[in-house]
Amino acid sequence: MSQPNTPPRVRIEPWGEDDLPLLRRTNTPEMTEHLGGPETEAKVLDRHRRYLAMSAGAATGAGCMFRVVLLPEGRAEGWSVGTIGYWERPWRGGTVYETGWKVLPEFQGRGIATAAARAVASRAGAERRHRFLHAFPSVDNPASNATCRKAGFSLVGECDVEFPPGRLMRGNDWRLDLAAHR
Repeated sequence: MSQPNTPPRVRIEPWGEDDLPLLRRTNTPEMTEHLGGPETEAKVLDRHRRYLAMSAGAATGAGCMFRVVLLPEGRAEGWSVGTIGYWERPWRGGTVYETGWKVLPEFQGRGIATAAARAVASRAGAERRHRFLHAFPSVDNPASNATCRKAGFSLVGECDVEFPPGRLMRGNDWRLDLAAHR
C-alpha cells in the first residue's frame, strides 16, 4: 500500500476509439462547472473525433490528447481516471502549448492531476517545439490552480480566455518552462 505522501503512479496513454465513455463521464455538471457546463451529445462526439485526430497526428508535434491511467501499486494495468492533453495555441504574439485536464470525482484530491500534468509536460518538452506550456484554469477553480502550482507552473497573472468557443472566462495564466522537461 502506498504511503500518504507518495505521489500516485499514473501513465498517460494516447486517446483511442474506446475512450468515448470516459469523455461522457467527464461531461457532467460537476466536472464542467468551471468550463461553461456540459456539452450536447453532438459536441461530445465532435470532441471525441478531434481528440482521435490529435492523437493520430501526434507525430507532428502539434499536440496530443491522453487518457490518464492510475496504476495501482505493483500492477501494470490500471483504471482510466481522467483526461489530459496539450495542443498548440496562439498566445501574446507567439505560439505556445496549452494543457488542460479532468480527473473523475471519485479520484480527485489524490495528486493524480499533478502527476498527469508532469507527465504531459515531459511529453510536450520532448517535442522541442515550443518553450512554454500554459494552463488557463478559471480563477474560481481552486483545485486546478493548485494543480498548476504543485506541478511546477509559475503564475503569470489573470487573463481572459475563450472557453468554450464563444464564452469569455476569467482565468489564471500559469506557465511552465519546458526547457527543464527536455
